[in-house]
Formats: sequence, C-alpha cells, structure tokens
Amino acid sequence: MRLLLVEDDTALSATVADFLRSHGYAVDLAEDGTEAAFLGSSEPYDVIVLDLGLPGLGGMQVLQQWRSSGITIPVLILTARGAWHEKVDGFRAGADDYLTKPFHSEELLVRLQALVRRAHGHAGGELQVGPLRLDEERQRVSIHCAGQEKTIELSGVEFRLLKYMMLQPGKILSASQLVEHVYDYNDEKESNVIEVYISRLRKRLGKSAILTRRGQGYVFNPDGVCDH
Repeated sequence: MRLLLVEDDTALSATVADFLRSHGYAVDLAEDGTEAAFLGSSEPYDVIVLDLGLPGLGGMQVLQQWRSSGITIPVLILTARGAWHEKVDGFRAGADDYLTKPFHSEELLVRLQALVRRAHGHAGGELQVGPLRLDEERQRVSIHCAGQEKTIELSGVEFRLLKYMMLQPGKILSASQLVEHVYDYNDEKESNVIEVYISRLRKRLGKSAILTRRGQGYVFNPDGVCDH
C-alpha cells in the first residue's frame, strides 16, 4: 500500500517513514504544503498522514484543496495541536482521523490499517477474504484449505501487492495500477516486474488465486485459493 507522509520535522518524518516501511507501506515524503498539495492530487495514494503545522501552505488548506477537488483518499491529521475545536475543524475540512503528538507508532499504524480497510468496505478488525487471512503486523498470510491452516511469510512487495488485491476481490487491476500502489515515488516502476510477483503469489496461494485478463490486468479470485 502506498502512503504520503506530510511532515516538516525531518527527524520525525524519517523515523515514522522507516517504521511504516518496515510494516509494509511504500512511503513518499513531503515537507511543505505546496509539495503535499501537488503529490496528493497527482499520485494514487491509499492513505495520507498530514501534519497541520506546515511552512507556507498550511495543512488545513491542503486538506481543503484536496476535498474541494474531489480527492477522497483517507487522511489522518497528525499535529501537536490538541484543542477539541481544532479537531472539529479538521474533521469538517474532510479529515478521516486525528492523532495528537507525541504518539506511539503502533497507534498510528493500527489507525492507518483501519482507515484503509474501511475505505475499501472492510469493517472488521482484520483483512480476511475467502480462505485468506492477512496478518498486517507480521506481514504474513494464513490459508485455510481442506480443514487445515497454513501460514506463509511474505516479502515486502508480496505483502503490499496481496493486500491491495485482497481489498478489491473480483476487480480488474491493471499492471500499471498495481505498480503505482506497490512502489513509492522514487522507485523504478516497471510493470513487467509485477508479473514476477504475481507468479510467486500464484505458486504460494493457488494457481487460480490471481487470474489474468489479457490486455486488461489481473483479478484476485478468492475461490481459486488452494487450487494447486
């Protein structure tokens, strides 16, 4: 999953980014409101962490610009301001969640996971589709086949790719779309690399777990899991 972290405190930003990357996110960074406004309106992020106290264009203004432009990406506001009326202003501007500094990284993580799940219509506390249950904390997936459970450890790219596809079962996802949600802004983005990871996931989950739609893309097929 791809995330935009907007924070002008470079030390905090680096620490949070490293933590989120270690938990399966491809993270892009922005240090001011102008850059944040551009990235948030031009890149297909799955979730955004937005600090309010930014130099130049303020975080609240950035959020208002996104929402007035029809951008519905989930946004978690991260700020040192804890007054209740400021939280109300943030929610009215279109924020989806609010976290006050200082904060625990684990709390930020679980809030982000919940935002992404809800944005895709998954209300539960974990992501489960068909016989697959994704462990977001350990970046692994459990498969229930023929009354038995098997746990598979995933690489960072495998985890991001599978999570994105599990959030949208049955939907055709193009290779370029998958690339945009699996890699960050500075990564080399080659759609043929996705084919390699799709092949790996098929071998581990079942040959029909991910279907190919020629000329269109790929479809996550929960009914094909366990089909070896």
